Amino acid sequence: MSVIGLANQTLTTPALIDFVDRYESVLPEDLCEYVRQIYRRNVHRNERLAVQLEEAVVAMNGRGVTPVLLKGAATLAATPNERRGVRLMSDLDIMVMPDEAETAIAALREIGYGIHVQASRESRRWFVELIRSTDVGTIDLQQAAPGPAHFYRDPALSHCVPAALGRGGVRIPTPMYRALMLIIHDQFQDYGYWLGDLDLRHLVELRDLNSSVGGLDWEELNSYSSGELMKNAVETQLVALAQLLGVEIPHALRSRLIPRLQFVRQLTQARFPSSRVPLLAMSVLDLRNYRRDASLGSARSARRGLWSIPKAGTLHFLLKAAAAVRAGKV
Repeated sequence: MSVIGLANQTLTTPALIDFVDRYESVLPEDLCEYVRQIYRRNVHRNERLAVQLEEAVVAMNGRGVTPVLLKGAATLAATPNERRGVRLMSDLDIMVMPDEAETAIAALREIGYGIHVQASRESRRWFVELIRSTDVGTIDLQQAAPGPAHFYRDPALSHCVPAALGRGGVRIPTPMYRALMLIIHDQFQDYGYWLGDLDLRHLVELRDLNSSVGGLDWEELNSYSSGELMKNAVETQLVALAQLLGVEIPHALRSRLIPRLQFVRQLTQARFPSSRVPLLAMSVLDLRNYRRDASLGSARSARRGLWSIPKAGTLHFLLKAAAAVRAGKV
């Protein structure tokens, strides 16, 4: 696969602008023009998303709600204007407290949003997706940080700082916590750790986040790990950052066996997609750790045993997901 083909598949084409600007003299003219055109269009799109985000925030502020910006929305708010076009975004992830959810929805309805999809209140992870015909992206309203709650030792608000967003006010997670949320989102909410997926777009975002603050403290980030499973998942991402993007990671955080094996699995599956289903068997490396984490606070899970066979429904889900083509994943 060509570099452009891979960039298109992983939604990282706009991020190639730095490479094109640096090596323009030795690159084909049509390639440079293609990347610049995609970048310019993405700048325009993200500027519209920034206006949309500010309007939504002001509406919620008017109802007494100060939202927390997650993932791309946080990047959009915290990134200098000249770097806004690097990240390709599909929606705006916004978190509010559970007792603020209905108020936030009402505020967004008042400015023309309608509910496109809403999870039931009984679902494990509640969210509502709101759309408006004049916008370039949806709003994904949530009431919890990405991924399973037991992966977070502290409430998300304790790792957020207040910030101005145009005429509105928001809370933005600290750079360290934004990195943690991105990893948990990719590895567990999107099941990337179990499926052996690489999300190159978010790896690039982690690299850029590290550069923007003069270097994240990766050992501190790893200290947030709530157990052995999460530690393996975090270090798998750090191995990928070091090997694929040249980020300087302490040797101790990229030398343990299971994370290195998981990274080899990711590369193998990216090169040979037919290996995705057979390599699901590597999940057994962390089955005991998963059972241990899942049993915390759950007597039912504890009774199943740390080495019990996954449920048939879980196996079916993983097999189906492993065979599917997922946008932005390799």
